[in-house]
Amino acid sequence: MKKLTAMFCLGAIFFASCKKSDDMLDPGTVTNPTDTTSSSGEIRGVISTDQHWTKDKVYRLRGYVYVTNGATLTIDPGTKIVSNKDSAGVLIIYRTAKIMAQGTAADPIVFTSNETAPSPGDFGGVVLVGQAKGNGNHSVIEGGVDPQFSVFGGTNDADNSGVLKYVRIEYAGKAVNPGDEVNGLSLYGVGSGTTIDYVQVVRGLDDAFEFFGGTVNCKHLIAYNSADDDFDMDDGFSGKIQYAISVKDPAFTDPKGTTGDISNNFEVDNVNPSNGFLLSKAPVTYPVLSNFTAIGPNNAANTSADYGFGMRWRRGSKFVLANSIVMGGQKAGLDIEQDSTASYYVQGVSRFYNSFLHAYASPFRVANVGTFLDSATLSSLTLTTYKSQLFANADDIKLTDPFNNAAPNLKPQATSPAVATEAKFDVGTLNDAFFDKVTFIGAMDASNDWTAQWAVWGR
Repeated sequence: MKKLTAMFCLGAIFFASCKKSDDMLDPGTVTNPTDTTSSSGEIRGVISTDQHWTKDKVYRLRGYVYVTNGATLTIDPGTKIVSNKDSAGVLIIYRTAKIMAQGTAADPIVFTSNETAPSPGDFGGVVLVGQAKGNGNHSVIEGGVDPQFSVFGGTNDADNSGVLKYVRIEYAGKAVNPGDEVNGLSLYGVGSGTTIDYVQVVRGLDDAFEFFGGTVNCKHLIAYNSADDDFDMDDGFSGKIQYAISVKDPAFTDPKGTTGDISNNFEVDNVNPSNGFLLSKAPVTYPVLSNFTAIGPNNAANTSADYGFGMRWRRGSKFVLANSIVMGGQKAGLDIEQDSTASYYVQGVSRFYNSFLHAYASPFRVANVGTFLDSATLSSLTLTTYKSQLFANADDIKLTDPFNNAAPNLKPQATSPAVATEAKFDVGTLNDAFFDKVTFIGAMDASNDWTAQWAVWGR
């Protein structure tokens, strides 16, 4: 989502001008807060004292629910949090507050629809708001939040918003205005002290995961059948992610209207120049990613005309995506846009590294990059210097059943090149202790299915 209302922007300017320290009270602090958790498990309004939600009760969110004033929301394994379409619930963990949602593989925590026939947008989404750095590309939180809870980010890159572990977020994407929906999991200025591991977003109306600045590191993420982008990063996000899956429903995209927008597995920007910023605005978006498996529509029957690229790197972003598989991109596989983005790629600052690429149409695409990078040069750099491999036939990658959308099986076959090709962790910060130094390409090896028990398919 890229739209902001004038009211929110004015509010952001006011709050930003008053802000002196990340230790100040949040703009959303109220003098005499009243928590609105009812005995029946219906939740609305502001939570400003510690709460403990348990498995024996179903909690129904009504509209926007803000956890603030340093409160901690603890959610037990197996707890179910629901909402209805008439007042789609959005859970916002606001600056200084924490969520401690630690499920297990056998007993995940589930945010989902309360409708008899669930559909995207029944549940609003989950939003974590931290105090790590960003570059100000977005001045306030998107999606219709109360202006007093709209400021995000700060100077504490080690900020801790809590834990999300073994969590599913289903049927998210509260539609505030046409083209303006809440994401499945939105991360605004979230710091590296936060733990995000084993999280699946299912059948969302907008993006699955969007990172607005911040430094949070994640493992074991699944974006399944979301309508817009699966991994959307901007505002100076500089975290690390390992083990992630992106699977697209060929027939499902969000309404684009006349915007010219498209749906991608990856969409990564630094800033939006229409906001009046130079593409070099610091801190520059620079994720370092390893062991992804991203499955596009691959021109299956009834593929939406709004599907775009496996990877869209643009607007001055830097990146390293290594030891990964990106296949089935509809209009292109690897897309580089704008001069600055291309310059980082030519210099080796950015790389699609030691990875596998397949696309239905053009595997390599450039746009708005002048004359110093064309698709042939992009191909040559990627397949030689950056040690990636291009596959004309997706079957040659030998994943078990990647395009079976109802029950995708992304494990490599025993004879897959994903097993035979050794992963590399010798570029950028890939040698950091955060990354497990595995030997395979893609999100999983041939014997270990980390999606078992807690993740769902066929929705």
